[in-house]
Amino acid sequence: MAARPTVVVGGGIAGASVAYHLAARGRPVALLEQAVVGGGTTHHAAGMVARIRPSRLLTDLTVASAELYARLEAETGVPTGWRRCGSLMLARTEERLVSLRRLANLGRLWAIAVDELTPVECEAFWPGIRTDDLVGGLWIPDDGKVDPLATARSLAEGARRHGADVREDARVVRLVRSGSRITGVELEAGVIEADQVVLAAGMWSRDLAATVGVAVPLHAVEHHYVHLGPVPGCHDGLPCMRDYDAGLYFRPDGDGLWLGAFQERSRPWVEHPPGEFSMALLEPDRPAFERPLRDGVHRLPALGGAPEIRFVNGPESFTADDLAFLGAPAGTEGLLVLAGYNSFGIALSGGAGELVARWVEADRRPRDQWILDPTRMLPFQDAPAYLQARTAETLGIAYEMPWPNRQLETARGVRRSPWHERWLERGAVLGQRAGWERPLWFARDGRPPRLAYGWGRTPAFADVAVEARAARQGIAVFDQTSFAKLEIRGPDATAALGWLCTADMDVPVGRVVYTAMCDEDGRFLSDLTFTRLADDAWLAVTAAAQQVHDLDVIRRGLAGRRAEVVDVTSGLGTLGLMGPGSRDVLAAVTGEDLAATAFPFLHARRLPIGPVVALALRVSYVGELGYELHVPTEQAAALWEVLAPALDAAGAEPAGYVAMDALRLEKGFGAWGTDLSADDTVLEAGMGFLCAWDKPGGFRGREALLAQRAAGIGRRLVTVTLDDPEPVLWGGEVLLRDGRPVADLTSGGYGHTIRAGIGMAYVPWDGGVAAGMWAVDTGSALVPARVHVRAPWDPGGARLRG
Repeated sequence: MAARPTVVVGGGIAGASVAYHLAARGRPVALLEQAVVGGGTTHHAAGMVARIRPSRLLTDLTVASAELYARLEAETGVPTGWRRCGSLMLARTEERLVSLRRLANLGRLWAIAVDELTPVECEAFWPGIRTDDLVGGLWIPDDGKVDPLATARSLAEGARRHGADVREDARVVRLVRSGSRITGVELEAGVIEADQVVLAAGMWSRDLAATVGVAVPLHAVEHHYVHLGPVPGCHDGLPCMRDYDAGLYFRPDGDGLWLGAFQERSRPWVEHPPGEFSMALLEPDRPAFERPLRDGVHRLPALGGAPEIRFVNGPESFTADDLAFLGAPAGTEGLLVLAGYNSFGIALSGGAGELVARWVEADRRPRDQWILDPTRMLPFQDAPAYLQARTAETLGIAYEMPWPNRQLETARGVRRSPWHERWLERGAVLGQRAGWERPLWFARDGRPPRLAYGWGRTPAFADVAVEARAARQGIAVFDQTSFAKLEIRGPDATAALGWLCTADMDVPVGRVVYTAMCDEDGRFLSDLTFTRLADDAWLAVTAAAQQVHDLDVIRRGLAGRRAEVVDVTSGLGTLGLMGPGSRDVLAAVTGEDLAATAFPFLHARRLPIGPVVALALRVSYVGELGYELHVPTEQAAALWEVLAPALDAAGAEPAGYVAMDALRLEKGFGAWGTDLSADDTVLEAGMGFLCAWDKPGGFRGREALLAQRAAGIGRRLVTVTLDDPEPVLWGGEVLLRDGRPVADLTSGGYGHTIRAGIGMAYVPWDGGVAAGMWAVDTGSALVPARVHVRAPWDPGGARLRG
């Protein structure tokens, strides 16, 4: 019996790349395109391929794309239009130049050629541009451009030559599902059974996924560019140019060019995209392009009077956070989604197709792709009204200033804590995480509760210092309602968690276990806490962004067991009382003995607080004596009525997540998605203490970790502090040893207790950290630094356990 193929739905450049890479590996594959290969967004894309991205994953994918496009024509005989023309990136402000320098530093770390330019040098790469309002730029010589339609067809031809079944005019009307497995696709002419389905149908992906109850939250928005020419001085050898502060790109095309814009707000395409729209465009919206055209003439005066060849208004699918989907949706088997490219589809597709092919071949993810994982989204984000509001903003994010902690402004207020109004009364400056509105910090001393961005100290610095000091010396109150809560129940719950988790889970009722969940290779799937509520019941608490992800990991781990997991996040409000004064205040309102001997660290108790009984966990993410109080949401107001007077009398400070992040960095606590990922093992993170190596039955990933422990690790997560007390770190800076870049900071902040910028990084390890002169390049300065294997603050954890 012939093996069932991998069915790739969508013949744009994303699907064509997957089919090419699968077929090249000898895998049976069918590529199904509803119209013609290269349709959808691909045919009207600009085709620029920039290599350096702010993450290693995205950079690796774009580098792989560029290398593939450069050799593809010789292999297939179908032209791709590839030209190594380079990229010229312009900066009008010092803040923008800092962001470009930070990008350049990452490029050099990852062995990509890049040079910083003066304004005069910028003009040397594109004669005739206006430079009097520039402060500098970047030159990336190995970037390039392609003809997107031709490249998609070249990939499809390559797939054919390797044996793929490539079909045009093959419209998929729905996916086919049996239980949790996607088993095939239904065409107008019948059903094709599949070993795997890869959904790469661009703006049609959301509707097709919905036919099997899967949410792929993306939405089409209008994206404009104009083809002008001839333009005096233009030729195909000029680089692709980006004027970020105007939201513009210039892509040479013979003696003309394409002038495109990523505007601050775009217009969602609210119509349902019909299949026959594949090679069509929307009506030109010239008024919407008046300002970009003026700004384009400002930068390149030769554009003035250049005739218009073509005005393009094409729909592109965008996601709620301006990052693509690449991965397996929650609750499904046999389905991978590759969609929502947010205008970077050409640059990403070559490498992303290879990554998906490796995934299909190995039947598991080959590397960390959390920032693209579909499980980062929540169900509410699939609502059309939410998507239309949010994607109108996300198109413009591409060229906006990449400020640290930048907050999106649209589709806000969807998820609110039961204490939301109380925080606003106290001056909360709100940010958003997984849709939750939660305090970033609290404005004090008459300062307006307003966001402010910068690479250095912002007006929030003094307020965050107050909050951090309260947590270290008094009491800080954190609203932790946004933390995801999952309840696991059933006769097999403990045994199943024993296999899923690295720690020993066979603990008494009332114990809290901090643990990792790993894949077969010992790489992180998550780190979280479990509280044993009863012999057959557990409460898991994890980060807000991991709500769907961790629910899915646990649900898959319980398959075939007499146990189930239920998301109870919305049913519980959570307050964190953190700091050396927290015990006295809590003891006063509950009347219980909370001494360390009566209520030790990593234990849980039910405490009466006025008319409410709270589940209190003796845990702390900030590294101090502290308690998490979980109460049913409908009892949150009653809890606050009792707690608030006692907290105010004790001088407690409300605190936000900027302070929490800074405090956990001082303690050397890694965060999932930044410091801990599926590219990192428990041993590399210095968290081998989470592993119960000899527990009966072992745990998933144990053998791989034992092998790594025997062989030794080659990299290790460390804490980095700056010698100069002034600069702030944000994550993404490059760490140097003896003048050579060795790592990027996975996260960063300011340690108000130790009075230094602080971050984390994976550095080379050979039984220890090599000696040398360490420094961090902030983009503004090269600052001497120190590397710590142990936490800079309370490394023994005495304050946490006292």
